Amino acid sequence: MTVTETQVTWLTQDAFDRLKTELDDLIANRPVIAAEINARREEGDLKENGGYHAAREEQGQQEARIRQLQELLRTAQVGTSPSSADQAAPGTVLTVKYEDDEDTEKMLLGSREEGSANGLQVISPNSPLGAALIGAKKGEERSYSLPDGGSMKVTLVAIEPFTG
Repeated sequence: MTVTETQVTWLTQDAFDRLKTELDDLIANRPVIAAEINARREEGDLKENGGYHAAREEQGQQEARIRQLQELLRTAQVGTSPSSADQAAPGTVLTVKYEDDEDTEKMLLGSREEGSANGLQVISPNSPLGAALIGAKKGEERSYSLPDGGSMKVTLVAIEPFTG
């Protein structure tokens, strides 16, 4: 027997509403795509019908996005970002400094769907870096595994609530 763990995604109400609107628009557009496919099918030989294949490709991409949004919204944890931040948690903006690097990077710990509208780099709480930073306090150093099997140390320089 296999047990699958549902991954919860933190979203603000604004992001949830924006994604729900996108999903509703995609679902409402299904008949338009189906009509386009039927119109292209009427043109004849399907093997050499580029318009038909393009419409089918668009339909496939649209259906994939619909499934992605449905799953994301089904598992979303909607809330506001913390009003104060004394430790790294979903919904906080983190400033980190990597080992052997003087520069800092600022990122949102949350869903890429959340940060994409704000131009912030986003790290998932489920990623190696995100998982290592969860619960960290300002000034704390954490290590996480790299894809090549090595590890990287990162210091949490600052924590602030996400303001959207």
